[in-house]
Amino acid sequence: MDDGEFAPRRRLLAERMAELGLDAMLVSALPNIRYLSGFTGSNGLLLIYGGEAVLATDPRYATQVRQETACRVVVKRGAMVRAIGPVIRKLGLRAVGFEASRMDVATFHALSKEVASHAALKPAAGLVERIRAVKSPEEVERIRRAVRLCSAAFNDVVRRVRPGIRELELAAELDYRMRKRGAEGPAFETIVASGARSALPHARTSPKPIGRRELLLIDVGAQLNGYSSDMTRMLHLGRPAAETRRLYRVVLEAQRAALDSVRAGVVASQVDRSARRVLQAQGLGPRFAHSTGHGLGLEIHEPPRLGRRETARLEAGMVVTVEPGAYIEGFGGIRIEDTVLVTSKGCEILTPTSKELMVV
Repeated sequence: MDDGEFAPRRRLLAERMAELGLDAMLVSALPNIRYLSGFTGSNGLLLIYGGEAVLATDPRYATQVRQETACRVVVKRGAMVRAIGPVIRKLGLRAVGFEASRMDVATFHALSKEVASHAALKPAAGLVERIRAVKSPEEVERIRRAVRLCSAAFNDVVRRVRPGIRELELAAELDYRMRKRGAEGPAFETIVASGARSALPHARTSPKPIGRRELLLIDVGAQLNGYSSDMTRMLHLGRPAAETRRLYRVVLEAQRAALDSVRAGVVASQVDRSARRVLQAQGLGPRFAHSTGHGLGLEIHEPPRLGRRETARLEAGMVVTVEPGAYIEGFGGIRIEDTVLVTSKGCEILTPTSKELMVV
């Protein structure tokens, strides 16, 4: 089994662990396990120590785990902590980090019993996620392919938009087209929200028929080879009113201002501030109810977050969304979102789909 892209990641994690005085790190979040080992199963625990790694899973994955990872493997029925606990005791590991923001309470208590009087459990939340935030060229290419696949599926479906089609039908067609083009599935639950419902930033797609002269917000992403994409585009059925066009122009200006501020070294909050300043000047500041963007990769939401109070600095190789919006209850909402790659000089917009208001 080729361990080429995973061993360097584990070595980097081991360096970060040493800085925190940790002998070992117990990884429980499945995306982090995949990132560090290649294992894609739904049950496992990964112990990293001294440059070595032990991966525990259950018998359902006995064949799969050996196909996917070069780590030492322990296959055991029952709770995974019962497989990892004896390893911790046998190796004499004393300070063991765990993913405090990811591990459930029941698992933590079971782990505590397994290593009681042998090891101290130290919270190390976000340690792996901070490493994941900067993507390798191979990861960027996987995200780029997911972005292009999503955009192609979107283009397939746009021509089917017509008055009377239900939001659920359109969402199902998008999901189908992404899978038909090779996606593992949607990166998140596809959002199709029309009319006044588009003012709900995270609307749940409904059986509502899409009406004439209505705004239509579509937020969609594909998952391909484990990596996610994310974009939002706006359509209008019939000729939009002058106020709708004005609002769209303001949100587009805010998005462009945010994009112009993305580059390595910039504090994440500055990107948010750039978008918010434009909206505020046009009286839409209170209508922007969420952060300007987020990182994405193996998960649809990853560090860094592009929010008001974020102090992290962007680094070349990070992949983030830029998605300001304005939401007016009873009228509708407008959001424009691209997936972008942070570079030393700015950003590369990965999303190829036009950002013009599409009139259908």
